[in-house]
This record gives sequence, structure tokens and C-alpha cells, in this order.
Amino acid sequence: MAGGGSFLVALLRRGAPAIATATSELPDEIADPAPMHALRRISRMSGPIDPTERDSLLLRATRYVVLIPLAYRLLAVPGQFGVYVLQHGATGLLPVGVFTLLSVALNVIGLRWMFRSAPFRGRDAGKLLAVDLAFTVLSPLIIALTVPTPAYADALAVTSVHLYGEAGLLTLALGLPSGVVFGLLGFPLRMLANWLNTGRFQVPAAFSTYSVLLAELFLATAALVLTGLGTRLALAYGTRNGRLAERAQQHRRLHDTVLQTLEAMALSGPGDPAERLVEIQRLARAQAMEIRHTIESAASERAEAGARPLGEKLAALAAEMARDGLRAQLVVAELDDDTLSEVRQIAIRDAVREAMRNTMKHSGTDRVVVRVEERDGGIAVITRDHGSGFSAADHPAGFGISESITARLAEVGGTSLVESGLAGGGTRVTLWVPF
Repeated sequence: MAGGGSFLVALLRRGAPAIATATSELPDEIADPAPMHALRRISRMSGPIDPTERDSLLLRATRYVVLIPLAYRLLAVPGQFGVYVLQHGATGLLPVGVFTLLSVALNVIGLRWMFRSAPFRGRDAGKLLAVDLAFTVLSPLIIALTVPTPAYADALAVTSVHLYGEAGLLTLALGLPSGVVFGLLGFPLRMLANWLNTGRFQVPAAFSTYSVLLAELFLATAALVLTGLGTRLALAYGTRNGRLAERAQQHRRLHDTVLQTLEAMALSGPGDPAERLVEIQRLARAQAMEIRHTIESAASERAEAGARPLGEKLAALAAEMARDGLRAQLVVAELDDDTLSEVRQIAIRDAVREAMRNTMKHSGTDRVVVRVEERDGGIAVITRDHGSGFSAADHPAGFGISESITARLAEVGGTSLVESGLAGGGTRVTLWVPF
């Protein structure tokens, strides 16, 4: 780990940009589903990070937390201005109205800039923040010089709303130290504004803003910490689930390829040893080619598969199974190829492959019918054989059904149903995925 440091400390020091380091040094214990004391889990989430690792996508996305103070000011400043108008009418209306319009404009510009699709640039964000800070500091002084004393306190309340939002904005964007420094400067700024309007510093009045300012700093800090720790927990949870999904996919691939080949070798019947050796060599060679193709050409395979509709994928699968001795009759209704995503087409194809292999191994028949149709807002693929069948009570679902078929369909929002009657009744496997 280069540099070291605590994620929580980095978060408080640097604000939302520190969340870009949340992907580093993630211990598995964070996402452990086993019960754990809350403080222990929080301490793990707050633990060491590598500050040199910075995820650029996280850096852009987590800056959006500053939308909270921008939206707050966009709503609260006009609301406070409305209160001022009700209390004082046209007195001091021009300077307070101009301030309100400029405040709204700054917040709208900030919101639009954050929502734009162009790449995030920290230097431009710094310029906008500097302009906003200068406006926040100068506004109370200008209001003090232009608003009559009887309306001054309520006019200053309008600018104070913008000031409270600035404290939250600095805390979220730059870290807690920046928010605290700005909060401390708010006291002399308020005293100076009082002196410019009334000729007195009015220390108690200057202190009156601090209760709200402290509350704003607390809320901004809480939002920052919760966002940061929540992001780190979500990343750890996603990483863990991704590893489990990858492991399940690898197990399915081994089951559907290597294991099937080994079983086919073991099930080879008696005969001429030379012929059996040739058959085993053929199976091994085909399996080696398939594994090599999977490892080296996964991306090109997906691109090539994506160019073929579901019907062609299943036709290619039927041809593949025919080489192993299973004759498949394919019945495909007219389908709109654009209605089913590629990932769901692949899931259907691979699940059908496993169902057909089960037919070849266990049914005692070399024929199967595969029918594709639209059903219940999705695509259904039914494989049916008239082999020996099985009893679900005597033969519970093994890995091939539970993982290669059921789990594969569930991952893409689909379902599977395996039905088998008594001896001679055959087996029907119904696979369904939504559009």
C-alpha cells in the first residue's frame, strides 16, 4: 500500500473527491453477510486505503453530492425573499431582489454544469466555486450598504440562507476543514455588515447565525460520511457478488464442457480398443479447441454471436449436438430479433445445450424437439423428448439443472420448469425469459 491512510480521515479532509479512493484496499470482511457488530463493520469501511488509486468514474460521480446544497439554496433563497417582501413590501426591494436573482442564477448554472454530459474538469469546477464564494462574501456587505436599517435584519436573513448553503457546499466539495474555516469567517463578516449598516458591530446578533451554520455543517458532514461509507460498502458487496457470480459461471463452464467430455469418454461402450482411442482423441481434441477458443476469443465470440438471431444460435447448437449423435428438430416461430437482448439469447442457448445433453445422457433416445415461441411477454423455448423420463422424488435436481439451467435463467430474469412423467413419458424442459 503506497502512502496509507484512513478512508474516513481522507473523506473528512478532502470531501467527496476522496470517494474516488473507495475501491482500494477493500477487505472481504466488509461485505461478509455474517452478523457483525455495527461499529466493527464501520471501522472496517473506514480503514486503510491507497490514496494513489483513484477511480476516474467514481471521481466524477461522487461530486454530484454538491447538488444537495445547490438545490437547497435554489429553493430556500426565493422562499426567504418571499417572507421579506411580505414583511417590508417595496422597502429595500431592489437590492434584495437583485441578490435573489443572482443567487438563483448561480445555483441554476451550477446544477446545469453538474448535469451536463461533457467530461468533468476540476479546474472549471474550482472557478465556479470561487465565483460563488466571492458572491457569498460580498453580498451581505452590499446589502448592508443599500438596505434601510429597519429592514436590514430581514434582508440579511435572505443572504444568510445562501451563506448556509455555501458552508455545506465547501464541506462536501473540499472537505470539513474548508467548511469550518468558512464558518469561522462568517462571524467577522456578519459583524462588518452590521457596522456598515448600523454603525455598531452587534456581537450577539453576529453570533445568532452560528446555531444554524453549525447545523448546516453537521448535516453536510453526515451526508459526506454516509455517502462515502455507503459507496465503499456497496463496492465491497458488489465485488464479493461479482466473484461469486464469476465462480458460478466458471463451474457451469466446467460442467458444460470438460465434465461432459470426461463423462462421454467414460461412457464409451465396449468395442475395438483402437476405435475407442480414436473416439477419445476426437473428443479431447474438440474440447481443447473449445477451451482455447473460450480463453483467447471470448470478446470476438460475443461479437460474432451478437450478429446472429436466437433462431440461428439454436440451429448452430442443433448442428453441434448432431455431431454427438442427438438429432434435434427445431421449430421456431416468427420472432422479432430485436426484442430479446444478447445476454438473454446466450443464456437461453446455453440452457438449451444443457437440456439436450441431459437428453442424450439419460433419456435413452436420440431425438428431441426444440420449439421456440412468444409467451407471456417473453420468449419460451421448450425441449421435449419421449425417452425414459425420471421421477423427481427419486432423482433430485443436480448441478446441471440447478446451475446450468435454473441459475443461468434466473440471472437474466427468466424461469425454467423441468417436467418428467413415469417411465416412457419423456421429459419436457420449458425455458422462459422476458423481452
